[in-house]
Amino acid sequence: MSYRNRTAALASAAALAGSAVLMAAPTARAEVVDVNYQCKTPIGDKSAVSPIDIKGVRSGGGYRITMSWQKGVSSSPVELGKGAMTPSATIALGGADSGTMTVTGPANDAAIPANAPIKINDLSGTYTPKKSGEVTFTAGVLTIKALGTTTTCTPTNDPGPSLSLDVTAASGGGAIGSTQGGGSGSGSGSDSGDELPQTGPEDSAVALGTLGGTVLLAGAAGALWLTRRHQTARVRASRTH
Repeated sequence: MSYRNRTAALASAAALAGSAVLMAAPTARAEVVDVNYQCKTPIGDKSAVSPIDIKGVRSGGGYRITMSWQKGVSSSPVELGKGAMTPSATIALGGADSGTMTVTGPANDAAIPANAPIKINDLSGTYTPKKSGEVTFTAGVLTIKALGTTTTCTPTNDPGPSLSLDVTAASGGGAIGSTQGGGSGSGSGSDSGDELPQTGPEDSAVALGTLGGTVLLAGAAGALWLTRRHQTARVRASRTH
């Protein structure tokens, strides 16, 4: 094979390797879903509809999941002072996994007036899949604890998934299992750590893109080495003559 053909072959192989790495990046599909909550409160039943948004991003060996409410749900007949209300929720898993995971969040950072809709702060948790595949995340039961009472709000309109995420198990596969009947899910009391404005595992895509770029650079370095070697060989040949 001639020098030019070898160089072209190296460049093509590097480009194909980089493209294959980028194509392997996981994908996510997010959708805001209206959830009709029926709430059991200490003073009777109440209902409210809130659009729910669930986002996920790769974090270490798992995925950081954040659940957001765009409208308040339930209310209190008395004012809830700062820090008096603590929310948590479950998310139903489907697709390649099953069971539920729990997301939690901080107490209210400002007083909530009496009879005003209770705005839920973003709740988050870590989901660790035990099997690779597409997993769906659907809003489950919301629990509000305040002033020694507990209010539970259950979806009644069979909402669809707010997030579909292609996940990769850290162990590379195996049977699904956890104490909650599916992939391991745990809540976090704050949003510290990875921020989640993304609708998918973009950090993984960036990392994979960087790897693809590294492959391309390696191919270019190989071509440069061949060029220099060829030039050196020609110089030595001319000197011997």
